[in-house]
Amino acid sequence: MDKKLQKKFWTQKRIFFYGGTTLFVIALGYMVISTDHRKILIVKKEKLTIATVRRGEFQEHIPQTGIIEPKRSVQLDAIEGGTIKRLVAESGAMVTAGDVILELSNLNRELAVHQQEAQLNESINQLRQTRLQLTQNDLHQQQLLADVERELGKLAPQYKRQKKLFEKKLVSQQEFESIEVDFLYNLKRKEIVYKSYRNDSLERIRQVEDLNLSERRMQFSLKGSQKILDNLIIRAPVTGQLSRPQLDPGQNINQGQSLGQVDIIGSYKVRVPIDELYLSRITTGLPATTTVNNRSYKLEIVYIYPTIEPNGRFYVDMNFVGEIPPGIRRGQSLRLLILLGQSSEELLLPMGGFYKDTGGNWAFVLEEDDRAVRREIKLGRKSGNISFEVLEGLSADEQVVTSAYENFGDAEVLILE
Repeated sequence: MDKKLQKKFWTQKRIFFYGGTTLFVIALGYMVISTDHRKILIVKKEKLTIATVRRGEFQEHIPQTGIIEPKRSVQLDAIEGGTIKRLVAESGAMVTAGDVILELSNLNRELAVHQQEAQLNESINQLRQTRLQLTQNDLHQQQLLADVERELGKLAPQYKRQKKLFEKKLVSQQEFESIEVDFLYNLKRKEIVYKSYRNDSLERIRQVEDLNLSERRMQFSLKGSQKILDNLIIRAPVTGQLSRPQLDPGQNINQGQSLGQVDIIGSYKVRVPIDELYLSRITTGLPATTTVNNRSYKLEIVYIYPTIEPNGRFYVDMNFVGEIPPGIRRGQSLRLLILLGQSSEELLLPMGGFYKDTGGNWAFVLEEDDRAVRREIKLGRKSGNISFEVLEGLSADEQVVTSAYENFGDAEVLILE
């Protein structure tokens, strides 16, 4: 009897079919998983700037531009207002202390000064007249005293003789009493005149002192009024180089108006504006360098101005340390590198245009010779215009695209051709 055979489910054909399908699904899944879904941009490698991260000495500099100024300048201000009568010295000329720079005319002021001088001279003459009268009164009293003493000089011997004769009854009482009355009267008169002269002398001394003091003050005022007209002549206060604005004869000048300055030549300083972000890190004594005619010169901060300007900057004065660059002039600008703190060994990334596009928060880092991938990084301090301090995200010897990223859009991977 024949036995019915059951058909097998896992036939060779089905094994090959399902096995092949499974392998295909696995391969497809692998391809899906392994495919890079990031946005890719193909760029020319020769158009990029690629820098290598290195470990080296880090010195934090801030680049600034300073203006050369003389260490000492003396301002020229108009003490008196007026009209320019004559210009003597031009801007840029070398002047010696006392040299005339310009002359002003002020008719009203001149008339007022002459009137004041006349009044002072009249007052001085009145004082002198009063002092003369006091002197004459003193002489008159001295004359009175001299007359009394002269009279007593004649009466005293007569009185003594008459008294002796009267005691011997050789002269009458009437004659004696006549001489006695004249003698005693002149004696009393001398006492009164002397007392008056003494009191008047004390008062006269006080009055003369007051008159002399008043005259000295008037003489001082007279000299002062004469100097007012001298102020219409502007002279160089010190020896140096004159700097003044454009002025023309006939131009009106107000009292207190600046007419320029005289710079003492030979010593210079550099005034530098610095962003207020660095205020807490700027101190006197910080060094800086500048290059003039391919030679390097050293400077240091000597003064920090306390006021912050409306543009968010404050100023410092710097002096040259050692040699001063020859041929520099007032108003010339210098490019400076101010050193902040001491040097240290750090991981460094050269500066480039990428920073303004990323703010230093990410960069394209080469993973292979033909592939750069966007990576999050963290940069710290800047060393002038040379390099950044690397804090996170990069290692030594890694290569970074440091040129500008403005044409990369939102690409996450760069394929370098």
